[in-house]
Amino acid sequence: MKLLSDSLADDVDFFVEHVYVVAIVFDNTDDVTVWATTDFDHEPHFFHLALPFQSLDTLLRLTADRAEILQEEVADALAASEWPALLEFNSDEAPPVPLPSVALKLSVTYPADEEGEDDPQPHNIFYLEGVYVRLDS
Repeated sequence: MKLLSDSLADDVDFFVEHVYVVAIVFDNTDDVTVWATTDFDHEPHFFHLALPFQSLDTLLRLTADRAEILQEEVADALAASEWPALLEFNSDEAPPVPLPSVALKLSVTYPADEEGEDDPQPHNIFYLEGVYVRLDS
């Protein structure tokens, strides 16, 4: 599986579809990190998605029949006293979570500008710019 950041041609915002959530990481901030996979250029790619907690709730509501269970798991994880808290979805009992008919608009992030580094490579961490749902007629 390739890193999504290694497959980008430029640093413009772009869309990914066929997204599967494989883990959700909570720390002691208002942000959440989602580990996900997608088919990009007909190959599987892995990426991290940094987003505000409210956007996580939006994504969870789009997971169809798993939405209610996932929201309960998130509530339990948030009640944990140890940080970071991790929810994993990569087993037979808890398979990756599909986001059906959803396109995510992502923006590229770069590491902090370090001295002597003229051409920094993008992080494999992206920001969520928007969520789009395909409406079938």
